[in-house]
Amino acid sequence: MQSFRIRGLDAKIFEHLFLLPDAELASHNARRMVATDLGFPCRVSLTDAAPGDEVVLVNFEHHAVESPYRSSYAIFVRAGEHQYDAIDDVPEQLRKRSLSLRGYDRNGMMRSAVLVDGRELENGIARLFDERAIAYVHAHFAAYGCYAALIERH
Repeated sequence: MQSFRIRGLDAKIFEHLFLLPDAELASHNARRMVATDLGFPCRVSLTDAAPGDEVVLVNFEHHAVESPYRSSYAIFVRAGEHQYDAIDDVPEQLRKRSLSLRGYDRNGMMRSAVLVDGRELENGIARLFDERAIAYVHAHFAAYGCYAALIERH
């Protein structure tokens, strides 16, 4: 099986948001929220916020490429988190959700996509990476369509 690396987003990108008052946060198209259940997945640590945790909901350009597939969407981030970065390991956040895996070539063009149960994530990654033209994969939460994590060949 093809070795893979899963990465969350860089925490430094979002640190300043937690220092802003709500009115200024809104000017960045972001909202401070309090998690009410486990449906607030942090895209930095790839863990779910616990009920009562403060999160920021912000629009983030997760696919900043010069192609028709350039994309941004709303994501949750939690203060004080460290970037998830692991080889051949899947975080629980991805394991327990249905995922859309979108495989892109080096030019940011989507070449293939599959839907997988998170418990079968490795099989979906292998299917996409079997296609040599696919350079990287974006995992999205299937129900809401929002970006979850980057998956690269290793």
